[in-house]
Amino acid sequence: MLAVPEMGLQVLYSSSSPEQSPVPSPPGSPRTQEICGIAPLTPSQSPKPEARAPQQAPFSVVVAIDFGTTSSSYAFSFAMDAKHHIHKNPKRKWEGGDPGVAHRKTPTCLLLTPEVLAIQPVITTTIWTLRRLKFKMKIHSATDLILKTQLEAVNGKKMPALEVFAHALRFFKEHALQELRDQCPSLPEKDTVCWVLTVPAIWKQPAKQFMREAAYLAGLVSREDAEQLLIALEPEAASVYCRKLRLHQLVDLSSRAPGSGCLGESHSIDPSFRQAREQLRRSRHSRTFLVESGVGELWAEMQAGDRYVVADCGVGTVDLTVPQLEQPHGTLKELYKASGGPCGAVGVDLAFEQLLSRIFGEDFISTFKTQSPAAWVDLTIAFEACKRTAGPHRAGALNISLPFSVIDFYRKQRGYNVETALRRSSANFVKWSSQGMLRMSCEAMNNLFQPTVSGIIQHIEALLARPEVQGVKLLFLVGSFSESAVLQHAVQAALGTRGLRVVVPHDVGLAILKGAVFFGQAPGVVRVRRSPLTYGVDVLNRFVAGRHPPDKLLVRGGRRWCTDVFERFVAAEQSVALGEDVLRSYCPARPGQRCVLINLYCCAAQDARPGLRKCGELSLELEPAEGGPHAAGAPPSRREIRTAMQFGDTEIQVTAVDVSTNRSVRAAIDFLSNWGRSASPPLPR
Repeated sequence: MLAVPEMGLQVLYSSSSPEQSPVPSPPGSPRTQEICGIAPLTPSQSPKPEARAPQQAPFSVVVAIDFGTTSSSYAFSFAMDAKHHIHKNPKRKWEGGDPGVAHRKTPTCLLLTPEVLAIQPVITTTIWTLRRLKFKMKIHSATDLILKTQLEAVNGKKMPALEVFAHALRFFKEHALQELRDQCPSLPEKDTVCWVLTVPAIWKQPAKQFMREAAYLAGLVSREDAEQLLIALEPEAASVYCRKLRLHQLVDLSSRAPGSGCLGESHSIDPSFRQAREQLRRSRHSRTFLVESGVGELWAEMQAGDRYVVADCGVGTVDLTVPQLEQPHGTLKELYKASGGPCGAVGVDLAFEQLLSRIFGEDFISTFKTQSPAAWVDLTIAFEACKRTAGPHRAGALNISLPFSVIDFYRKQRGYNVETALRRSSANFVKWSSQGMLRMSCEAMNNLFQPTVSGIIQHIEALLARPEVQGVKLLFLVGSFSESAVLQHAVQAALGTRGLRVVVPHDVGLAILKGAVFFGQAPGVVRVRRSPLTYGVDVLNRFVAGRHPPDKLLVRGGRRWCTDVFERFVAAEQSVALGEDVLRSYCPARPGQRCVLINLYCCAAQDARPGLRKCGELSLELEPAEGGPHAAGAPPSRREIRTAMQFGDTEIQVTAVDVSTNRSVRAAIDFLSNWGRSASPPLPR
């Protein structure tokens, strides 16, 4: 027999028509949670989305932090500077920068001591924890990311991931503020800085919220001033940067002479390249970068409706976006949702580690990483320097410096030297140099690149096959991995025959950082985005016999309702404009109710049938209702709470208003709570 809940049970209703094809939501809906109830507002229809222009608070300076997988940096620009100078380097070059980057970035590496962690060493043992574990990738790959997610360092020690990220962000905050004080002593710190954090476009909402929580913990901004922190999507930032460049600041790979190597040896798409190259070389080592105040020459030739692809090939991920140019304001519209995957340059590093395990033994490499983490970092930096010089037409062998600690540790562990290990291994393409180096043939190095590069090309080809992307003639390669001549040559060879123009900006490794500054100055430059997922809530709907399962029938007040019906807010791949509101009105089920929790569900499919799962919670914190207690026998008036959700920004936003008082209601969406991890996913109906 169907158990009918009592009238006091708190339920969420929707006025969706019975002609819809609702999908039952999973168990654990708001009606089964005593605190999570809201009553119906019938017979009003759900309002259509409304658009309102985003309001950007005035800030004196924009500081962008490009938090990379292996290297990071920051840049800033003053709002009063009409020439749009971007200050991208501290007064002193970064210490410990990877070779080949001219110290423009610092390694994303933390040395955490007991003093930093505020812990007491056990007896006389000092705990040193070195973290160069590409921990940004851990956030991307975590399927159950929560605030208490742990990271494990190369020495086996564990620490909350949120604290690790906060330590890194706090360093950049203090470094940047000191730089601002040096340049502008009269600049007040409070309420004057807009902070911008870059994240991959393929990151989901939990990862973005995690970065925001880390920024709060690091003290970049407070929760009360959340608008001072923007999350910028990396390929979008690069796109904003590229549109301001002149022709001589871009390199067309299709015009490269056969056999040319790195980016600096390429032919420019403008005859003035040779004259400008020296100036560009000097600008790479300068702390200040000057760009056009409007749009660059290439963009001035483009017309409204022109589309292009941005391939952000970083260390951890490859991000692909397809913007379309809008006129007359030059805003951008995303034609297809961000795509890509974890196939960045880190794949080459992992291939090198597998090669070392093949030579020295997997057990030795694992032990060495744990017992000598600093030496392992030195080895990875040496390989990074070698990796940057690799090219498809390079003739000579590549040398990788082997730290003495590796040589000594191996002799103690195995009883014979490294040269003997190389002779005994099957890696005959790696030789030993008397200068303490591993000599690797160019073919062997290119083989380390091959799986990762092939994965990137497959992602691009899959995107170009989409109907929305037909007619694209321009591809921008950006991101630190795009500096690689191996990747450039492979992309051009695979896609150039299609008539696709592959273009790489100079200073390609800093394109995202500089673009993030511009994004902070004009966050509305991307006017329309595509929702990566379908989002909605579970509601009650009018029961339709034959369409709805009988066990979902609820009879109340003489009316027949179907419980656990999915009401969609936005569909996957749907175009959503910046500032466009999805409005819903709810009413607390009980007089005096102070908190309302509403479960959010999502899936990758547009029709919300397969793969529907709980992904977050919408919370509404209510103030006491005005007017005091009701007279005896008088029914309490219904209290309407109107919510507005925005899906067109880089983060999902929500606001709420108490209609009776026109006061704001504290509203928030939590994607990181440890709720419902054991709940069964919904079954397709």
